[in-house]
Amino acid sequence: MLSSRTPSASLPRTYLMRATDALASATATYAIPLLVLITTGSTALTGLAFLLEWTPRLAAFAFAGSLVDRWGAGRVFRASNLVRTAVVALAGVVLLALPGAGAATTCVVLAFGAASGLLAEVSFVAVETLGAEASRRLGDAAHRVQAVQTGIDQGAVLVGPLLGGLLLLAGPTVLLTLVAALALTAAATTPSGGTVADHRPVPSSLLTGWRTLRRTPALSWLVGGLAASNLATGVLQAAAPIMVIHHFHYSTAAVGAVWSAAAVASLTAVWATRRAIDRFQVWPVGAVAAAASTAACLATALAPSFTAYTAAVAVVMAGDGALTVILRTLRSRLIPAQAFGSTLAVTIILVLLPLPLAGSLITAVPTAELPHLLLACAVLQGLALGGCFGSLRRHRAACERSHPQVPVLQEEPVQPANAP
Repeated sequence: MLSSRTPSASLPRTYLMRATDALASATATYAIPLLVLITTGSTALTGLAFLLEWTPRLAAFAFAGSLVDRWGAGRVFRASNLVRTAVVALAGVVLLALPGAGAATTCVVLAFGAASGLLAEVSFVAVETLGAEASRRLGDAAHRVQAVQTGIDQGAVLVGPLLGGLLLLAGPTVLLTLVAALALTAAATTPSGGTVADHRPVPSSLLTGWRTLRRTPALSWLVGGLAASNLATGVLQAAAPIMVIHHFHYSTAAVGAVWSAAAVASLTAVWATRRAIDRFQVWPVGAVAAAASTAACLATALAPSFTAYTAAVAVVMAGDGALTVILRTLRSRLIPAQAFGSTLAVTIILVLLPLPLAGSLITAVPTAELPHLLLACAVLQGLALGGCFGSLRRHRAACERSHPQVPVLQEEPVQPANAP
């Protein structure tokens, strides 16, 4: 049952905020490197654009959670999208005044990519916090909100690259206009009351989040297990073009087919996970998803044909989608509301850290040895997730409760007037 403080009508607004924000981020993320490639013809500058876009994204987690805890998720979400709208509009005006190619145009696009990436992650932490607040008020049905939000994010990842590529055919101005419109819509739909007005600021930083995570054993085990799982998934994603083209001798178009199948499987798994948790609760569904993902990751290393490889990748990504719902559901249940932003930022950093390592491993390992690398990562994933869900079984009561009591360490005393 929804509480009187959170009418059901607020959920569609939350979903609309997340959808417009996610689509703006995904469209810009995939279109900016492509825009650099079109205007410069340089693959090196295209890689630089990707680096400059993602480096601020990772840096943003160092302060985004603290902003949310201090100022409120609604305020931070609205402000970040308003700033993003202004940045996009400024970039569009400058690009209109500059020639279609040249050093100045490239610098503007690179600067826009860096600013856009940073603001995208600040708004993500804010909207994830708003989603957790909404799901927390649903009690035992929290996973339903998290499943919808995961589906929205994955849908944006599917639509964003296609939309960005199509809009670039009409010119950068059209692309930037859409991104600005989406960001402005996200800001405009943020409620002026509710969580914004009720927010009580607390001292917060990554240290606050780290201490909270350490005092929440169930969440610590889950984050550790999913970090190992992300290493295996990252290696699989980075190795996919090499495996498809050099190992199975298929074309580049086949790489797209592999990920299209994986996307469909992942979205289906998110839908099924929501219904499975309704019936079986969180822990059993998470354990099954972990086992399926590990077995499929092993299968990718041993796949005898392209068809078997494609099917195995689809199952891996389906398991990843299900585990994402599990992680988000448990985050909303286990992290105290007064330290949610900072603890969320810490969990995101820890889960994302294996991805650069995955890229480094692909760079260091010869092509012929990639199946062995995939096999080793799958074994590590199985051990980590086995230990994770084995340990979570001891904390199963906390995972299934709607509002477990988790102590929080503050960096400094909070005055009684601000006490939660």
